Amino acid sequence: MEIIEIIFGIVLLVFSVAIIIVVLLQEGSQKNIGVVTGGADTFLSKNRARSANAFLTRWTKFIAIGFVIFVIAINIIMFFSQGVITAE
Repeated sequence: MEIIEIIFGIVLLVFSVAIIIVVLLQEGSQKNIGVVTGGADTFLSKNRARSANAFLTRWTKFIAIGFVIFVIAINIIMFFSQGVITAE
């Protein structure tokens, strides 16, 4: 393995772990689940959760788009660096 492949693999691993962490930190979208478990929502807790969820949702989108663009870029770089296109 070349050093560039190792670097690309590490960056993809970081993107993957970041997506997993950000998605797991988000709250569920089920309504009124707090009433069942005994956790009544107050006005302040609703606004705090909404802003945190908005932040995590925004970062999920950014990380996922960066992941897809990076994977496409890696495939293009590897395709042209191996000399797959030949004049046979």
